[in-house]
Amino acid sequence: MREFFRRIEDGNEIIIEADLNAYGYSNKYAWLLSVFIKFDASDETQEGFEEYLETKESLIIALEHDKKAKYVGSRMLDGWSELYFYADDSKGLDKLVANILTPSNYVYESHTVRDSKWDFHHKNLTPNELELAHIQSDKIIYLLEEEGDDLELPRPVEHYVSFDTPTQKERFLESLNEKQFTFKDEISSDEFENGIALVREHAVTQNGVKEVVEELFAMIKEENGYYEGWSTTLANEEA
Repeated sequence: MREFFRRIEDGNEIIIEADLNAYGYSNKYAWLLSVFIKFDASDETQEGFEEYLETKESLIIALEHDKKAKYVGSRMLDGWSELYFYADDSKGLDKLVANILTPSNYVYESHTVRDSKWDFHHKNLTPNELELAHIQSDKIIYLLEEEGDDLELPRPVEHYVSFDTPTQKERFLESLNEKQFTFKDEISSDEFENGIALVREHAVTQNGVKEVVEELFAMIKEENGYYEGWSTTLANEEA
């Protein structure tokens, strides 16, 4: 399952694609193959974008043939598309890459290193807790857009958080500023206990949701809580 998210490193925005199921293969593949292609894949308007995607998928298919390697994600930065694979053996990987990319006339480079603990993936491709929250937000926003919702229209949005202990939850509620969020209800499920639902009225644009989620995330982390996502209704249902 490939997901995209954005990360800021050293003042630069990086677009990261990651296979969230990749760790299921970590005990099989110990070699990290990096393929850098000179092409800004973050700019979908540029000429040759479709050709780049076809070349990328051809490379993935060739390297994954007979389970020789597993594509785990990419990073897009400064006009380069960095593709990453893990393999069970380093032999022949560079040759396979050359067979696909040399005829394409892309400027590229590749190299292989042993990374049995998947340290590179953990540090550079794995989304953190807040990034995972943004990924889930983007999915909800996409569904709202598919329904023709006006994302700019503010509406009540429920945000869900949980804590390890009742004490943490109570301390958070005591410090809650109702100008920011309003307490709605206590919740629990098979996945978490000591949960609460909060309400805030705001737009559900990507930037609007991102700002609210990051504000709440910082607040709950003061009590070592967890952000569990959000939900809302279509704006026309609120009218």
